[in-house]
Amino acid sequence: MDALLSWEWFVPAVMFFSFFVLVFVGVPISFSIGIATLAAAAFMLPFETTLIVSGQKIATGLDSFSLLAIPFFILAGSLMNSGGIATRLINFSQILVGRIPGSLGHTNVMANMMFGSISGSAVAAAAAVGGTMAPLQAKAGYDPAYSAAINVSSCISGLLIPPSNVMIVYALTAGGISVATLFMAGYVPGILMGFGIMAMNYIIARKRRYPVSDKPTFAEVVKYSLDAVPSLLMVVVVMGGILGGVFTATEASAIAVVYTFILSVIIYREIKLTQLPKIILDAIVTTSIVLFLIGVSVAMSWAMTNADIPYMVNELLISVSDNLIVILLIINMLLLVIGIFMDMTPAVLIFTPIFLPIVKELGMDPVHFGIMMIFNLCIGLCTPPVGSALFVGCSVSGVKLQDLIKPMLPFFAVLVITLLMVTYIPQLSLFLPGLFEL
Repeated sequence: MDALLSWEWFVPAVMFFSFFVLVFVGVPISFSIGIATLAAAAFMLPFETTLIVSGQKIATGLDSFSLLAIPFFILAGSLMNSGGIATRLINFSQILVGRIPGSLGHTNVMANMMFGSISGSAVAAAAAVGGTMAPLQAKAGYDPAYSAAINVSSCISGLLIPPSNVMIVYALTAGGISVATLFMAGYVPGILMGFGIMAMNYIIARKRRYPVSDKPTFAEVVKYSLDAVPSLLMVVVVMGGILGGVFTATEASAIAVVYTFILSVIIYREIKLTQLPKIILDAIVTTSIVLFLIGVSVAMSWAMTNADIPYMVNELLISVSDNLIVILLIINMLLLVIGIFMDMTPAVLIFTPIFLPIVKELGMDPVHFGIMMIFNLCIGLCTPPVGSALFVGCSVSGVKLQDLIKPMLPFFAVLVITLLMVTYIPQLSLFLPGLFEL
């Protein structure tokens, strides 16, 4: 307790107290991070120096070739969101799981897994897939709040199934970790997350006697499968090229844009050329927000390192226990709380330099830790007050937030159980990278 009250904790207290107060009163999170960084750094350096150094850290934090992958993947996701891909993946998913009890719920999960992995966005998956599935599920007699709960809890699976922007951010923050290795490490945990939600849906659907979809005709099976193949091939092209050494993850993002453009404009013909300026502008705005968030988060990481916060947290955790199992449980609990109040990208940038050295010292693989951290923070997208996937899911379904909490609880339980499996069974993350010798 004396250590917690000592002067060395004053700067961290200033930083985190000011940050959470600013977030609580409604200041955008990027500005909250920047102001909190300046407030803390001002106690360590002259104010003029603080401004100069913070500006430099924001600029140098964005000076990375690998970060080019983010705007390209965002643009590819924007094209997919308007390109009719979601509808085709929903039809294909219904063929795969349409005869299982709770079939429309399973279809929602499968479509979210596929669309989320292709677009790299949980919010895009929640909007595109949920917006299409909600009326279908309502017509079949599903409780709207339950349908929204399935959509919100499963849309985050695509952030673990590559390509994923947050994995690129973690790879840069952790230093020296291959993006391709992280991409491969995310497959099994992401699929496990989706299947866990489907298992819970199966149990609840049988209890509520939700109907099974009609058996598709052979012609429908062929049509819907052929319609979905070009969309699914994008993952094969991107991941196959990266694993085969044909191109890097950054180059793959540019190829994803070209492939998605051809798919949406030429093959599916869902996007007209006159729509492209708006789609590109939306992608530019999103990219600007994300990159500014990355820049100020890098500045905050510098301020925390300068204030010895990683060292102090390390000492504090080790004083509690030097057992990796206990440390990981504590870190998971902290990250679950952090994810409630902070978006994934700044959380990864800020807390990776704090927790990664601790677990590496105790013998944990940084790739395994990265997947655990991303999985954990994904859950935060489904929780108020800043859960973007939660609010989009409510919006497209027309369900009030307070009505969604109770139906979400069984799926939260599944997500936490699966998180613990990923945390304490390293091979779930490391098997595929080892198989491909990454």
